[in-house]
Amino acid sequence: MKVSFSLPFLLFPLALCIDRYTRPKELILERDPNSGSCSTIAFRDTQVFRNLEQGESHVSKLKTVHGLERLSVIAHDDTTVLNKAYSLCSDFEALPEPGDRLSGTAPNAQEVLSPPEADGRKPKLKIEPLLRSGPSNNRVDLVFFSDGYLAEEKEKFIADAKRLADDISNNHTFNTVKPLLNFWTAFTPSKESGIGVGGKPKDTPYGLYRDGTELRGVYYSKPEVARAACLSMGDQCDYPILMGNDPFYGGLGGEFTVITPSLANGALVLRHELGHSVIEVGEEYDGGFAYFGVNALNELAAPIPWSHWLSPPPTHTHEANTVTARRRVERSVMPMQAYPWTLLNTSSPWKVQFSSSGQYPRHLARFSLSGLPSASDLSVTLDGKDLPWSPRQDIGIDRWHYDIHMNTSLSDGLHELSFQLKNKKLEGSAQLCSSEILEFGTEEEFVSKPGHYSLYPTFSETNTTSYRPTNEDCLMRIVTTPDFCKACLEGLWLSLLRRVDFIDSISASCEQIGVSPPRFNRVLDLSLVPLAQFRLPPEDDLQATARVPEESYTIRWFKDGAELEEFEGKTRVEVDDKDGQGVGLYTLEVMFKTEEVRIDTDGLLKSGGDFLVAETCGH
Repeated sequence: MKVSFSLPFLLFPLALCIDRYTRPKELILERDPNSGSCSTIAFRDTQVFRNLEQGESHVSKLKTVHGLERLSVIAHDDTTVLNKAYSLCSDFEALPEPGDRLSGTAPNAQEVLSPPEADGRKPKLKIEPLLRSGPSNNRVDLVFFSDGYLAEEKEKFIADAKRLADDISNNHTFNTVKPLLNFWTAFTPSKESGIGVGGKPKDTPYGLYRDGTELRGVYYSKPEVARAACLSMGDQCDYPILMGNDPFYGGLGGEFTVITPSLANGALVLRHELGHSVIEVGEEYDGGFAYFGVNALNELAAPIPWSHWLSPPPTHTHEANTVTARRRVERSVMPMQAYPWTLLNTSSPWKVQFSSSGQYPRHLARFSLSGLPSASDLSVTLDGKDLPWSPRQDIGIDRWHYDIHMNTSLSDGLHELSFQLKNKKLEGSAQLCSSEILEFGTEEEFVSKPGHYSLYPTFSETNTTSYRPTNEDCLMRIVTTPDFCKACLEGLWLSLLRRVDFIDSISASCEQIGVSPPRFNRVLDLSLVPLAQFRLPPEDDLQATARVPEESYTIRWFKDGAELEEFEGKTRVEVDDKDGQGVGLYTLEVMFKTEEVRIDTDGLLKSGGDFLVAETCGH
């Protein structure tokens, strides 16, 4: 493995031949999935992409708001990038030929080729750090871009962004990988405050809006401006987050993560959508259509992505729960699931009928509501019996999710779930967003306790069954859950470590240890990403309560093939340079271990490199 070393020469210049990572090339395309036609968004040098061999390429894909695909093709040379792109696209617009040099220069000496009009679309950005763990060329950078914040609302924007960054990185979600991340704000004032409704954007940099007034998706109307803003930041922008100045639920995933700073939902939407983008996984909740990645199994005969996390099954496993190779499937069924997104009224309830086989001893009614601040405003009944739902405290008219668990069996036959609005003043705002009925076997047939890993059925919008690792341990399943399951967390580590090397820098110097005659030590100082024994102490009480995983760095040094055993585990090496003893080929090996990663097939937990000291300190 090649490592990029940054070597400030502190006392005497040294003749060093260093193996470096070269910056790979990235071609960003927009592709029509129907025709296969592509247009170029940018062609640039990008930051390290580890364990990508010469001649290999890596492709990632995100959806845009208009149903197109944003493709990122990464390889070490122009020809490999372009050859891969030609295999993905039926034709191109504005794509350079192999060997053409890229034009234009972005921050961090990053060469960028983008459409000619992009520079004119870039908004003026005021960039400030929120949480910074290290240099952007060796970190993954998440940037909050402002939309719907007036010039005088800049401090509100920064406060909103900091609250959300703290929420997802202190004690939950991204806490253990926080040393791999930087968070930034990029402020651009808007001419109007807030986001648009009814499909009409306001006069804001990125034109965020809702389709109607319902608390659902928030869309962007100026993708070219958002792209230009992110590209202009070079290495500082890996995952752009467009934050609309609106207090209620809403968001979107894909090319851009779109959120609002809703007190109840802002962090929930942010962490869920970033899970899609960073880990590159699909959904776990029922009623979706995209189930893929480390948290999804679509064929029972296929290898289980989380097989190394599986829990022992209960002692008395029901034979019906086992399939090929004694794989256990947790016993459940979904007799009803719907996303009505309907405004409720007092004149007629929203009703849905469904059938049950009567073969399951437990069931669950799950639904989400908005515009309903009080339980007395709405009656929810199942077969005419009231379900005791209670709004989250201080939820107001924002959206929230409710589960009503019942340790009883539904009878065989037809059933009816009903939602009846009681408060006429809430007509036009009270909304039923989603509803679902699930049935489960006994605890021996369906383990519901947290921490159990098995094959849990997930039911798509067409009622096709796939499987997930846990019941409800993951925020990709339950948006109100603050953490990833172990399978997704492992995927998060490995995804981030593609773009982050454990070695931030090595500085080489000569240290005088004698005057007559003059004597020197050759000194090598290693700076690592602050994980394991180098994690920084907590800054506040919230961080102090965060769980730190069991983890460690192993550091080994070699000179001319012989291990310098006295420096094992050390970040500083001092070698007496008498008679040129400091001259030679030095090798560094770094190994990181964490309980949150059990399988590392690509060797991303290792780092190291060779470099040559060719001159003595006296020169």
